[in-house]
Amino acid sequence: MPVDQSLVGREFPPTQPYRVSAEKVRELASATGSREDPVPPTFPIVMAFEAMNAFLADVGVELHRIVHGEQRFAYERPIVVGDELTATLKVATLRQIGGNDIIGTRSEIRDAGGDLVCTTTATLVHRGDA
Repeated sequence: MPVDQSLVGREFPPTQPYRVSAEKVRELASATGSREDPVPPTFPIVMAFEAMNAFLADVGVELHRIVHGEQRFAYERPIVVGDELTATLKVATLRQIGGNDIIGTRSEIRDAGGDLVCTTTATLVHRGDA
């Protein structure tokens, strides 16, 4: 069943605050083969993935039907150990191609003061019924 077009423009509640710790930075750096200092530029995926899962659960889309198509990060400032961050996801675009939904999302990563730290955009392919 196709995803409802009325989702375009809908913003979902922010994630719970996430404190960036040196341990979590080390874990990501080890898993990706990147450096720990500064914080790896892909670190916001931690919050963005949580926001995406909440969005999928809210609209009734099963994660196993999603193929991750693209991910981008645009920074206002670097993330540092000790930051407390939240992500707020908004559905930016939605189109259907060949029975699949192509969902464009935009997540704003903000610090405890509400300042924008990073914006992530993602393209998700929701596979249609076989």
